[in-house]
Amino acid sequence: MTETTALLPDDRRAKRNVAVLVLAQAILGAQMPMIFVVGGLAGKQLASNVCWATLPISLIIFGSMTTAPWLSPLMQSRGRRFGFYIGALAGAVGAAVAAYGLYASSFPILLIGSYFTGIYMSAQGFYRFAATDTASDSYKPKAISYVMAGGLLSAILGPQLNKIVEGSFVVPFLGTYLVIIMLNLVGMFLFTALDLPKGTRREPAPLAATPPRSRRALLSDPNIIVAMIVALVAYSLMNLIMTSTPLAVVGCGYALSSANDIVSAHVLAMFAPSFFTGHLIVRFGVKTIMGVGVAILAGAGAAALLGVNFADADQPSLFSFYAALILLGLGWNFGFIGATTLLTESHAPHERGVVQGLNDMVVFGSVTLASLASGGLMNCSGGSPMEGWTAVNLAMAPFIALAGGALIWLALRPRGRDA
Repeated sequence: MTETTALLPDDRRAKRNVAVLVLAQAILGAQMPMIFVVGGLAGKQLASNVCWATLPISLIIFGSMTTAPWLSPLMQSRGRRFGFYIGALAGAVGAAVAAYGLYASSFPILLIGSYFTGIYMSAQGFYRFAATDTASDSYKPKAISYVMAGGLLSAILGPQLNKIVEGSFVVPFLGTYLVIIMLNLVGMFLFTALDLPKGTRREPAPLAATPPRSRRALLSDPNIIVAMIVALVAYSLMNLIMTSTPLAVVGCGYALSSANDIVSAHVLAMFAPSFFTGHLIVRFGVKTIMGVGVAILAGAGAAALLGVNFADADQPSLFSFYAALILLGLGWNFGFIGATTLLTESHAPHERGVVQGLNDMVVFGSVTLASLASGGLMNCSGGSPMEGWTAVNLAMAPFIALAGGALIWLALRPRGRDA
């Protein structure tokens, strides 16, 4: 063994865990594009007021937001695997309850099921952090990126499963939720192959001398603040637009199969770049990639608005929907993976449970508001789907300004102050 080889970090354990998490992201993660396609349509079918059509999606995000603060510390004390089992079981329960809600034509029961799905979504969000638990510093951005790339398979699997089962039952959308039950029950067995730290209730002796910072101190760290802002903007805008897309596509006269294909293209764009996003971060720097992501998100809104302005009659072209949603996915990828990488570089290992839980609570709290706003803007801000789609995309502007301003502020700070 040469001296150079001896100095290289041994990431074999991390690579094995990444492979397992990629499969989990692909199989269990397939339920998310399935639900995002049918959730708003099912809500519109059962809700007494169409303004609440996207409330099932909002309850999923709300469930994720309220789960992260207790699930992250639980995983630090009991291990990641324990938390991932909880998530998969909650996903199966949520799908079962939602299926019964559809069968009974009960909007409140559908919402209860959606909340349990949110517990799964929260657990899935920690896959990206689990990938870094056994990785070297040089491999961490790539580990995060590869795990997110597992969503590429879920982007293909989820919408195609929707197409297969969408007409299988008299009750619309029931087949989707029954398939999701099976995905959770089968996929949870993947976690037996993870080789991650078991978790500990007490920190090792060397860390005891450096206790975790308080929440106030953590939120005073410029890198943590900007990481959270860019993550919440990327995820909120992705959710704002994607939640309304099936409603807009179907409302403009296109078939549900077109909505499935557009969402599939969007989710592919979310995860396909993950094969090289980590390498780009290593080469160009995390803040640069985050800035590129925010710029692409702005381009997504511009593409959607141009599609409306150049539409024939009351029907934007399918191309404009594809262009906007593909750019939206690409911008999310750069912004969210970049923000995740910056966050993992900004806290000590023994601060992990607090920081990651706080981050996901803030991010998914914002996403909850975005999903609520999405239904209201789409269905209740104008007299036609075109006007609603315009309002949804115009709402992106203040979020883009917030993320762009935060990155500029961080770039202009003297480096000595961060130290």
